[in-house]
Amino acid sequence: MKREILISSTPRESWVAILEDGHLVEVMLDRPDQGRTVGNIHLGRVDAVLPGIQAAFVNIGTDKAGFLHVSDLVDEDEEDEDDDENGNESGGGPRGRRSRSGPPIQEQLKKGDEVLVQVTKEPIGTKGPRLTGQVSLPGRSIVYMPFSSHVGVSRKIEQREERARLKEMAREVRPDDAGGVIIRTVGEELTKERFRREFDRLHSTWRKIRKKAAGARAPALVHREAQLTSGVVRDLFSDKFDALVVDDPQLHAEISDHVKAMDPELLDRVKLQEGDEPLFDRYSIEEEIREAFQRRVNLPSGGYIIVEPTEALVSIDVNTGRFTGKGRKDPEETILQANLDAAREVARQLRLRDVGGIIVVDFIDMESQENRDRVLHELRSHLGRDRARTKAFSVSELGLIEMTRQRVRPSLFQALTQPCRHCEGAGRVFTPPTVVRRVERSIMRAAASGDERSLVVRLHPAVLVHILEEEPEFARRLRRESGLELELRDDPLCREDDFRLMSGPAETEVTARYTKRASS
Repeated sequence: MKREILISSTPRESWVAILEDGHLVEVMLDRPDQGRTVGNIHLGRVDAVLPGIQAAFVNIGTDKAGFLHVSDLVDEDEEDEDDDENGNESGGGPRGRRSRSGPPIQEQLKKGDEVLVQVTKEPIGTKGPRLTGQVSLPGRSIVYMPFSSHVGVSRKIEQREERARLKEMAREVRPDDAGGVIIRTVGEELTKERFRREFDRLHSTWRKIRKKAAGARAPALVHREAQLTSGVVRDLFSDKFDALVVDDPQLHAEISDHVKAMDPELLDRVKLQEGDEPLFDRYSIEEEIREAFQRRVNLPSGGYIIVEPTEALVSIDVNTGRFTGKGRKDPEETILQANLDAAREVARQLRLRDVGGIIVVDFIDMESQENRDRVLHELRSHLGRDRARTKAFSVSELGLIEMTRQRVRPSLFQALTQPCRHCEGAGRVFTPPTVVRRVERSIMRAAASGDERSLVVRLHPAVLVHILEEEPEFARRLRRESGLELELRDDPLCREDDFRLMSGPAETEVTARYTKRASS
């Protein structure tokens, strides 16, 4: 498989795109307004301790207080995993819900306490950032955990002998009581000298952080995680990628210097975009990003999937569309091929859209348990390429596959869009007939009040056209029934599903007075 990293940078934003065999599978964005905070270390001040949920809210200087659960204060052994390679490219170390061993949170923290914490999840929606007291510092080959004594190896390093060698080497080289480490996937075949050099550098960084925190007054930022491009080079770029292409000469020089110091053998894979054609245009990246905002995603076979994000979960529906199996007579085989095709695309879309939380996939019903297992295996196989932690459960009794995916920051959809001011995020607006009925009820309400003699009704042109074509007697009938002087006017500035009522010769707006009780 050919894998490439594309970095497009301007003074106001930086984009990183990851391609597999020419197809966009992951995209990351860094803008000043996005406020990337994952991996940052703060000296925070406890604003409140909530024993009922065993959590505290900590002021770290952001708009919303951070959430700190008691499990993130407990110093326990971590699993042999490398979460930096599973979706947290900005650092933050190994994460996951741990058991509640140790004292309750009210015995460990009280309001006004100062506590050193690290951001593990960006603020999403109404929720503030997620915090942990188990600080970790990611390097190129290892993750350093100053509050832990654990030595682990990325589970993506599968050879048993190599895992044992790396663990033994880490225990031998690491000073006693100096903290724990996890050897990352890129650290396979790591030497003692290289391990010692990187460990010493991270340990030195930690000492500086402690010194800065000791002299700071909460809330204060005491360590900022690497910016997007630096973090991508550190965490992602390895011999598994064929090229890293940059379109900015200055950034290309910075990355080249970084790679030269980090892994000189990769230097010839760092390339500067040549020619006047924009980098993302050459690879059609913007078109693929726009497609990530569409509900419908077409499959190569002719089928399609529908992606519907909601507040609670993301639902994905699979349909055969015009896919008929290319001459196959067995409907079950046709459905199987459509589902296998969809499984691959579902895994890609989750990465591309950076969807997190609960996902429910409604594949086309299959009678054979063997075929269901094949689809689940195909889905899990492609999810294995995802850096974010994902888990796909067995097919439920309703024929659904339920999944979870690590949520570290708002999805691409949330980061680049905002709720529609017309539909208030619903994605739908009232039809012209519905608007007309609302107008009618509001006019009769105005007539009943006895306060009006004449009204001008301003409508979107599409609604007025509907009245003229479908209900030409509308205005005349309402004049007769209400006893009011009425005039209908088109107003292009009016929303498609709304209208305005203007009273008297001065045309004073009275819409709210007569529509507050109106319904659809």
